[in-house]
Amino acid sequence: MQTFIKDLAVKVGQEVTIKGWLYNQRSSGKIAFLEIRDGSGWVQAVASQDEVDEAMWGEIGKSGHESSVEIIGKVAEHPKKKGVFEIQVKNYKLISNSQDYPIALKDHGPDFLLDNRHLWLRSKKQWAILRVRDAVSFGLQKFLREENFVRVDAPILQATSCEDTSELFKIDFFGEPAYLTQSGQLYIEAAEMSLGRVYDFGPVFRAEKSKTRKHLNEFWMMDAELPFENLEQMMDFIEKMIKRITADVLVECREELQILERNIKPLEHVRDSGFIRLKHKEVIEKLNHEFQAGLTLVDDIGAPEEEKIAKLYDVPVFVTDWPAVIKAFYMPHFMDGDMERVRSVDLIGIEGYGELVGGAEREYDLSKLIEVMKKRGYKLEDYEWYLDLRRYGSVPHSGFGFGLERMVAWLSGIHHVREAIPFPRTLNRLRP
Repeated sequence: MQTFIKDLAVKVGQEVTIKGWLYNQRSSGKIAFLEIRDGSGWVQAVASQDEVDEAMWGEIGKSGHESSVEIIGKVAEHPKKKGVFEIQVKNYKLISNSQDYPIALKDHGPDFLLDNRHLWLRSKKQWAILRVRDAVSFGLQKFLREENFVRVDAPILQATSCEDTSELFKIDFFGEPAYLTQSGQLYIEAAEMSLGRVYDFGPVFRAEKSKTRKHLNEFWMMDAELPFENLEQMMDFIEKMIKRITADVLVECREELQILERNIKPLEHVRDSGFIRLKHKEVIEKLNHEFQAGLTLVDDIGAPEEEKIAKLYDVPVFVTDWPAVIKAFYMPHFMDGDMERVRSVDLIGIEGYGELVGGAEREYDLSKLIEVMKKRGYKLEDYEWYLDLRRYGSVPHSGFGFGLERMVAWLSGIHHVREAIPFPRTLNRLRP
């Protein structure tokens, strides 16, 4: 029976079978040190020429980097490293030899690595990042279940936009124009009226021609809707969610964070501290005062401004009450002096990782929603089904979107979000 490397601690003194790949090897005379990985972890297997037959020793010698192998041997504690285990090889089988593996254990340029992404995934760093991604994804859904949310899968092919069609990928749907989704929000608002707290979780698409380290054209997003809850209540929930995800990763991904050389002190601080809440105009004034940013009260807060905010605070910052002109149609408007604003919020992460969550209250008054849509030139007939949600039992509610890759990038401490997804799709990359 196969044993997984992660379970070797409870197998000391026992004979086990490990099936995996040869990550690296070195030899010292009649001793070969084989670094084996099986997806669950890494282990050193020690083979002695005196303990295996001649054929096995020959197979060990000819096994190339990333060859698939099967090893049988006894589990022993490492003689010099507490809590580390190794395998004394008794039987070695070369399943499939790998020669001239393109990605050697040395530095390569990013383009080369992305061209070989299908192989780059096997490196320790990429293994660690993808396991952090898995922990975030699983932990997020577990948390939402505990908080009485029901998952509802929104369609990827959509006839209307929830924000701006200029950022959508348009396709031909049997002669009718359609778009790849940028958010499932409008659809889960419909499900919300049936199931209460709901969320979706899946791939979304943005046709932005952006080349920054924080953007992808295909990424995974979780949208959540909270009926009968206002912006303040939603922010309480988001803060609780971010702290829970961070705490889970700190516990469950200790080895992965060590491989990534992630300084965990900022993560621990986020887990244990209250988040900051500021209004959009307060942030603009602060950025102008601290950095002479030259921003006006109607300006958006983009990546450069988000990085400046991160220099001022060591906890995430909720930015609320944005100018209506730069936000989506479905947000409730209010007057702040002579400026029209909306009840919306962005959560800006620490360490320069930018926006982690964006959300808002939803306008639930039919006449007010129609008024905004007409002002913006929307075709009401395209949204009749959405307007029905306001005609039949509308309720105050709020909701938000959470980007998986940005969260994974921050938790992992990696520079570019493209490493936070198995196969990134960016402006200049469609393959592999």
